[in-house]
Amino acid sequence: MGMTAIALIYSPWGKQSGAHMNPAVTLTFYRLGKVKRQDTAFYILFQCLGGLLGVYLVALILRDGFTQPPVNYIVTVPGALGWVGAALGELAIAFLMMFTILLTSNHQKLSRYTGIFAGCLVMLYVFLEAPLSGFGMNPARSFASAFPAQIWTDFPLYLFVPLIGMFSAAELYQSLLGQRAVKCAKLNHHTHRRCIFRCHYNQKGEVELSDRLSRLG
Repeated sequence: MGMTAIALIYSPWGKQSGAHMNPAVTLTFYRLGKVKRQDTAFYILFQCLGGLLGVYLVALILRDGFTQPPVNYIVTVPGALGWVGAALGELAIAFLMMFTILLTSNHQKLSRYTGIFAGCLVMLYVFLEAPLSGFGMNPARSFASAFPAQIWTDFPLYLFVPLIGMFSAAELYQSLLGQRAVKCAKLNHHTHRRCIFRCHYNQKGEVELSDRLSRLG
């Protein structure tokens, strides 16, 4: 899963779209003023449709091996610690993911490696956090499994907690570095493809560092 995330972020599609595969990520950048309202709506729509298409395609290929227990459409449901453990797990991984994305994508030397940092976090989450919540962090991913399975156990948790975690990370980042510290919504800006976001990168795709950001060293 981590390698797939890295491959998509650095793929031609990812370079064009900004590699937004998660409505919580898109909504966070919208709240930061980097994505237009109509673009946000279309991103979320097609993130959900893409997730559904992927689930139905795998179900068509693997049939009962995918749709029946123990796999059961890979629905995200709380683990042994219940909904409290799942909520805390989802909150932590969403917060850490968004804070890492903001920190690296807006850093002059680290920005080209944002996708690698994100993919490595996904790898860790699969091993460390999945037993708590099934590793959602992505409302579109959770919806894409819940809808065909018609299993909605604690679904609001998987819808809202990732948003809370990522919004909190954005608030902390801006409180530390200022309102102008976020330059763009693309996870990978080192490309010649045009940017559709409200972007403050220079023409070479390098981060125009603010005074506060440069203090990070």
